[in-house]
Amino acid sequence: MFQILRWCMGLFAICITLPVQAQDFEAVKRAAEQGNVPAQHILGAMYAEGQGVARDNAQALKWFRKAAEQGYAKSQNNLGMAYITGRGVAQDNAQALEWFRKAAEQGDAWGQSNLGWMYDRCLGVACNDAEAVKWYRKSAEQGNALGQNNLGTMYIAGRGVAQNYAEALKWTRKSAEQGKALGQNSLGMMYANGLGVARDDAEAVKWYMKAVKQGDINAQNNLGRMYLEGRGVTQDYAEALKLFRMSAEQGNAVAQSNLGGLYANGQGVPQNYDEAVKWIRRSAEQGNAMGQYNLGIMYAHGRGVAKNDAEAEKWFRKASEQGYTPGMPTRP
Repeated sequence: MFQILRWCMGLFAICITLPVQAQDFEAVKRAAEQGNVPAQHILGAMYAEGQGVARDNAQALKWFRKAAEQGYAKSQNNLGMAYITGRGVAQDNAQALEWFRKAAEQGDAWGQSNLGWMYDRCLGVACNDAEAVKWYRKSAEQGNALGQNNLGTMYIAGRGVAQNYAEALKWTRKSAEQGKALGQNSLGMMYANGLGVARDDAEAVKWYMKAVKQGDINAQNNLGRMYLEGRGVTQDYAEALKLFRMSAEQGNAVAQSNLGGLYANGQGVPQNYDEAVKWIRRSAEQGNAMGQYNLGIMYAHGRGVAKNDAEAEKWFRKASEQGYTPGMPTRP
């Protein structure tokens, strides 16, 4: 009933300058109003992060736009971020793409990683794995930890590039060693699965723990799996429960299915089919194939829900359409 998370690509990144002291706000504002472009970017960042002034997305957008329209790459990336997230402006993938491209073509590593993500996830542009890899690589070669992780995941999956675990290991390690939680999780998964390196559960746990300390929800799920199975750590259902719950409560569909599994099996918690169904349903409704299959099992056996063969078949079909074919029936 349990599932380890698939490889995780990085989300968008906003480029924020180094912290500015609160007493510097007025000086930065004066410089920005006088047309100093870097100061305009810094002022936008101060408004975006609430540094020295109350957070104000509209003001952040205003100053990022001023700098971006004068060709300042960091602000162009941040303006793209505003459009992709709808922060201070109506969400608009096409505008996000335009501004990420402007930043990327000037050599901004964050803009390059974000432009790669647009091609990777078909946002405002047709999917193109080769273009995604191109821009991830440009970012990664500049030392950008997010770009490095994302390039590594493309090598793992063989998307836009020939599958190459050695290259994947190289790039995910670079990301992880810079302290990027996504990279740490990816590197942990490579050790856990023996991809490009000898399987080493203790090393996997080490990297998962680093990512968990940063609040990474995927690593929370993956470390929970290690505690569940006693791989690289002493088996501890209570710790697995805690980690799955942390991840599940933040919306991780895989962790939701895994948490439901613990309730269904009475591992680390008294058996409770109602709670099991609650979490498994959340996973299934997010489109997770294992959650869909397990929800079918619960309907098929009438555990936590009234027995309903039609509902069971519906959820089995949804899982099957995603290619989920468990080797044997799951025991809920």
